[in-house]
Amino acid sequence: MHATPTKRRRRALALGAALVAAAIAVPAGAEAVGQLALSQHGGAQRHQGDQTRTVQQAIQRAGAKNVILLIGDGMGDSEITIARNYQYGAAGRLPGLDALPLTGSYTTYSVVKDGADKGKPDYVTDSAASGGAWATGTKTYDGAISVDVDGKPQQTLLELAKANGLRTGDVSTAEIQDATPAVQVAHVGARSCYGPDTASCGSDALQNGGLGSISEQLLNARPDVTLGGGSASFQQTAKAGQWQGDTLVSQAQQRGYQVVSDAAGLAGVRAADQSKPLLGLFTPGNFPTRYAPTTATVGGADQAPVTCTANPARLSTGLSLQSLTNKSIQLLDRGRGQSGKGFFLQVEGASIDKQDHAADACGQIGETIDFDEAVQAALAFAKRDGNTLVIATADHAHSSQIVDNTPPTSLSTALRTADGTTMKVSYGTAGAGSSQQHTGTQVRIAAYGPGAANVVGLSDQTDTFSTIRDGLRLSEDVAALSRGARVDVSDRSPQRGERVTFTASRFAGDRQVRVQAGNTDLGTLDLVDGRASLRWKAERGSTTVTFTGVQTGRQATAQVRVR
Repeated sequence: MHATPTKRRRRALALGAALVAAAIAVPAGAEAVGQLALSQHGGAQRHQGDQTRTVQQAIQRAGAKNVILLIGDGMGDSEITIARNYQYGAAGRLPGLDALPLTGSYTTYSVVKDGADKGKPDYVTDSAASGGAWATGTKTYDGAISVDVDGKPQQTLLELAKANGLRTGDVSTAEIQDATPAVQVAHVGARSCYGPDTASCGSDALQNGGLGSISEQLLNARPDVTLGGGSASFQQTAKAGQWQGDTLVSQAQQRGYQVVSDAAGLAGVRAADQSKPLLGLFTPGNFPTRYAPTTATVGGADQAPVTCTANPARLSTGLSLQSLTNKSIQLLDRGRGQSGKGFFLQVEGASIDKQDHAADACGQIGETIDFDEAVQAALAFAKRDGNTLVIATADHAHSSQIVDNTPPTSLSTALRTADGTTMKVSYGTAGAGSSQQHTGTQVRIAAYGPGAANVVGLSDQTDTFSTIRDGLRLSEDVAALSRGARVDVSDRSPQRGERVTFTASRFAGDRQVRVQAGNTDLGTLDLVDGRASLRWKAERGSTTVTFTGVQTGRQATAQVRVR
């Protein structure tokens, strides 16, 4: 028997009241937050002890096939509101960001690196520490790329997604070595460690026994799709390792990457996977902005309001953030059928922050609109796909503020908005000619799709790591993923001088393997879906060939006896 409309309304009201009551109840485990050291993996999560009494618990295990994480660098609430007012009016809506149905806020603080306050909150983060928090679930210090407060590398979402058989992508309008894209693919103590020539790499440099610069580690991380700027660093030459003497772009090509540098080259790419990953480097540095710059001045908001104009240096629309997002989704989704698994994609709109630093109102507005268009692309795909979680957020807030009256001492600009009225924007954290500062306030996080309710309420950036990890069902035990590693050989009793093929397989938790024949180092091979092959010339006697997973340390061997 069907319930009457009145009964259905009563049930809905009762369910809604129960959910609201659960959402606002004082969490039983709230006192647990802070008992772990903030700098420990997961130590800053706000949802760790209270999930059983929140709305999030009701659907936190909702699995997603794919996750698209979009980061508006420096995109605080003020930056969102300024862009909305300018482009669509105060009563308007951003078609991407404002269409994401579930919203919350998260905290962004980093931690102090050393001294008496080591591990305690540093209330205003930089992009590196904030990115590391969502990428690894671990709070760290400003300037650090996916290492903990003691410098120990922390596994990233992109690395875990690859190890678990998913396809991966990393996209930015900045140099691809910049902090936000770097946190998914590298582990260094100094965010400025872009390439082999960077002096700040220190002990992270290959020649000093480290993992190498961000650019070199990116090649080892081997995302299926990498798109952004930063080609200048790839012209540098490796100082150590098996690629010593080669430029990084040459190394990439030798390792099977499809390297493209313009819109036509990108349009010509039909597939990208571990056999032929895509590396698109479209500018030596950061992308030019959408709008030409404006200059804020003391008293500027009392001047005639300006209207933003197109930047003639902007890249072609085929390289807009929306286009790069659509291309990445297309390539990652196209290859899904090969493994039966989905993908993880991170997309950054980088220069909201950079133009905020410059007190450039039109610059930051244009980049926010660009970012919103990328959100629209991700959301459109998610609605078609039905099994994709889209999360849009920022790494930290910034300094621009909408004000009523022109500040007497701060930099400001007047803008003519879509409403036909004047909006005054002020920058008050630095003087003329100086870089405006980040601010430490919480920022917006919004989502659509399976598991989206986990962003509701107040969380921390480290919770975003858990939301994505759990939504994609990623195992952090990568060593176990390579437990079945083995090596097969084409001929175990070859004649002297014969070429023998060794095939390593089931190194799922690894991205590279080191190979030794007896005591002879044969170099490092890239794994493709956990597999790699080596052709070896048989010499005299018995030889054991050992394949060792670079990331897990797992070993597999095969022995040949030369006739």
